[in-house]
Amino acid sequence: MFPPIAEAAHGTHEISHPLGLMTGHELGDRGVEIKSGHDGGNDNDDPGQPVKESGALHKGFAGRYFGRQVRSINYALLFFGCIAFHVLGTWSVPLIDRDEPRFAEASREMIERGDYIVPHFNNQLRLDKPPVAYWAQVASYLTFGENDFAARFPSAIAAALVAMSILAWGSRIGDARTGWWAAIIFTLSLQTFVHGKAAVADMWLVLFVTLAHWAGYELIRRLATNWKWWFVFYFSLALGFLTKGPIAWTPLLTIATMKYFARDLQLAARFKFVRGIILMLAIIALWGIPALRQTNGEFFRIGIGRHVIGRSFSAMESHGSNSLDIYLLLLPFYFVTIFASFFPWSIKLPALTRKLWRNRDQIDIYLLCGAGVVFVIFTLIKTKLPHYTLPAFPLLALLAARHIESERFLKGVTTFMICLYLLLSLGFAPFAARYFPARELFEQAKNDLRPEMEFGAVDFQEPSLVWYFRSKVKGWMTSLKEKNGTEFMQKDGPRFVILPTAAVSKTLPDVSAAWKVYATSGFNVAKGKQVDLTLILKPQ
Repeated sequence: MFPPIAEAAHGTHEISHPLGLMTGHELGDRGVEIKSGHDGGNDNDDPGQPVKESGALHKGFAGRYFGRQVRSINYALLFFGCIAFHVLGTWSVPLIDRDEPRFAEASREMIERGDYIVPHFNNQLRLDKPPVAYWAQVASYLTFGENDFAARFPSAIAAALVAMSILAWGSRIGDARTGWWAAIIFTLSLQTFVHGKAAVADMWLVLFVTLAHWAGYELIRRLATNWKWWFVFYFSLALGFLTKGPIAWTPLLTIATMKYFARDLQLAARFKFVRGIILMLAIIALWGIPALRQTNGEFFRIGIGRHVIGRSFSAMESHGSNSLDIYLLLLPFYFVTIFASFFPWSIKLPALTRKLWRNRDQIDIYLLCGAGVVFVIFTLIKTKLPHYTLPAFPLLALLAARHIESERFLKGVTTFMICLYLLLSLGFAPFAARYFPARELFEQAKNDLRPEMEFGAVDFQEPSLVWYFRSKVKGWMTSLKEKNGTEFMQKDGPRFVILPTAAVSKTLPDVSAAWKVYATSGFNVAKGKQVDLTLILKPQ
């Protein structure tokens, strides 16, 4: 269990006035109401003075949260319940092109090479992302074997840890109800449902950004630096960078934005930025320096240059547009897609916005700053995908839990969404699996595959082919054009080629009777089109 979660679970912490930013008179003058995160009757009347937790306060705190032992059990139930919820169906649906099989295969090649610093995909450098997600998948493979379930399991773990963090943080800024509903709201959001099952890095990024935002809140609300939370803040920023790059540093911008709303806030004294950033960079350097040395600086040029700076100023892989007119038209993209991504809770976003516009406290402002920073950054970046704003969802969940008062709405929607997600995971997923052509071809041919075989692909060259066929074949996929198919199959040694069914007669007009032929139809998710594929295998 992460230290801050453990601390929240056992109620051993020092309490000061929430956020510790302004006195009650100053807040009154600004028309902002401050709500205490711990509203027991033993709070100090002077908001400027820290309050040590007394025996009576601890008793009230523990009693209100059902006691230390029961609360620990509840955290465990939430954790394992979330894992069960997220892993349901992950073994049924094949890995979806292109990101899932790229991550899954790169992690497998880490094990094959014994190189846990620089990822490779299909024997080529894969410098798109830092290593944390790969390391998590490697650990999963060593436990469960190299399969679809093991590739996706780490995301379920990360999603469960995010839910625990939200429960603990929500209980500190409100009460047990706030924490529980915030965790439920996050878990049942559509994008969480999708990415809690996906073999990608996003849920780990959400975890570290959430921990950093939580630690930042704890540092702001205290009158002096709390070193435990200080270490959590900078460790989370470092691990977030090692997950998906500089976007993990958005909590720093959240803290800077808070300065606008509380100009007398002594950020430097609480955060000690210079030594904190040195610590963060030192942690990153433990991986970064060996990675840069092994790749002669390519990891920085491609990982930061192309995938951070490049995504910011140009649309990559057709996600967005390089046209100025279309770019301006897409500026509201995330403020529209949030209604699908944060579904079903997005139903309440208009009412929540109106409520917070009229009346908000400093906790609301902090949460809004964190969510707003994420939305603004990705609004300005040219490459756009709906899930990019996922790191803001824990903050939105906390806001929703604090202000949605209708228990009937919360319980009704929760029941409906659990039933819907179970239907999708256990009913729809097995039905959809048959439309994934790479795994269908693999299942047909797997008994005839041998480790020494070589294989190539014409036209359909998606990463899923590499992931599935390399579980039996130890060579690498060769990308071919139609005119090269015959030459490839005429080489010595056992081999096979995958190509569009319509191209078989042209590419391989004379198929030997000793060769084996398999065919399937399916859907190319990456290109959004129907495909008919044929696999032709030469046994000897």
